[in-house]
Amino acid sequence: MTDAQRLNKSLDINAILERVPHRFPLLLVDRVLEIHPAQSIRALKNVTYNEPFFTGHFPDRPLMPGVIVIEALAQAASILWFMSADGHEQSAPHLHFVGLNKARFRKPVMPGDQLLLTARFDHAVKATKHFSTVAFVGEDRVADAEVLMASQAAVDDRVDVT
Repeated sequence: MTDAQRLNKSLDINAILERVPHRFPLLLVDRVLEIHPAQSIRALKNVTYNEPFFTGHFPDRPLMPGVIVIEALAQAASILWFMSADGHEQSAPHLHFVGLNKARFRKPVMPGDQLLLTARFDHAVKATKHFSTVAFVGEDRVADAEVLMASQAAVDDRVDVT
């Protein structure tokens, strides 16, 4: 199987754990449905009542915090970047979420929802990659934002990534 064939397949939770440093309770991508290296990704987050943030947001009407939805979108974008270096996985999976533009929250996300996370590579500026991201529940667009990511090396070197 070629790298291109392997990369266009879905990734289960074990493959995701190999590619991102996040763990419970901050791992927010459950499955990658499809990935087109250097282009786009579609991934899932199953939202359950057992999520730790629901105990305080809000006890009488549990809603997924918007910042958590954005973090899930950023994690999907980081998987896309990680899998996109010339069709080969990058050697350093530690990417940093360094910026956010045009964030909009359109509808609430509640327990029982399945969040479809999409990210598309837009462009790069200096050491930063920009991704257009959108989250859906069913056909409904629930959030969107431009997510900016930088490599560990750029952050360590204190490069102005924006």
